[in-house]
Amino acid sequence: MSEEQQPEIDFEHDDFDFTSLEDELQVDERCQSLLKQFYQHLQRGGRTPQQASELAYAVDFYLRDYVIDFCRYNVVRPQPGVIRRFAANWYITHTLDPEIALLERHLEGIREFYRYLHGQHYICREELTWLENEATQSEYYQQRIESFLAIYGDGYVAWEAECPLTGGSLKEKD
Repeated sequence: MSEEQQPEIDFEHDDFDFTSLEDELQVDERCQSLLKQFYQHLQRGGRTPQQASELAYAVDFYLRDYVIDFCRYNVVRPQPGVIRRFAANWYITHTLDPEIALLERHLEGIREFYRYLHGQHYICREELTWLENEATQSEYYQQRIESFLAIYGDGYVAWEAECPLTGGSLKEKD
């Protein structure tokens, strides 16, 4: 059976929970399988292998580096604000030269990934709606990048407080 013809592997929501290093390594492997399925889904949907690869890579960065490693979240149980904190803070502070064009490519992949999860019944319509809303706030994210690059002195504290990575509440900017 070719890679494109392989059936999709079914996972349970709990398969992406982890508490130990061993659990985390298993979740990482499951994420890799899920990303391969997503990549194949994109190709079946008409994306070229290069386009599918770029989007899957963007989602891999988001899922494995941010959602799992940094946030310690179950990837199929999204939390409100997860994309917003990624785009308005984590991506900016963890990228050598943050730029909106690359961030928008990540957000495109993230939107497609959550649409895929919805189609696989991992997330509900309500979750997809707020996730897509968070992923479409490009003007806000552009402003966050610009204000980050303009920080001087001890301005980082105020910048970070607007959209903190942990704790506190998120200020809504639409």
